[in-house]
Amino acid sequence: MIYEIATLHIREGEDEAFVEAVKAAAPYFKASKGCLGLALERSVETPNRYFLKVQWETVEDHTVHFRGAPEFQEWRRLAGPFFVSPPSVEHASVVAELF
Repeated sequence: MIYEIATLHIREGEDEAFVEAVKAAAPYFKASKGCLGLALERSVETPNRYFLKVQWETVEDHTVHFRGAPEFQEWRRLAGPFFVSPPSVEHASVVAELF
């Protein structure tokens, strides 16, 4: 399993609307090939910074299948207007579960 971790900087004062947009976009992720889970976290220290964490079966399920699909366009249509800057995206895999 691969985790996509996207750091999203959102315009101040748009937090509630942004969270609602992500909730509205959730079915597009769920319908995508290889998508296993979706979570949105908010930074405590920087309240207008969010972390979108998506579980994928493979990196290609994210980078090829999702990004090349209409579902990605819908995600960006819903959430994109709230971005201050383009998201920073990385992929990670678990190397050890310690407790």
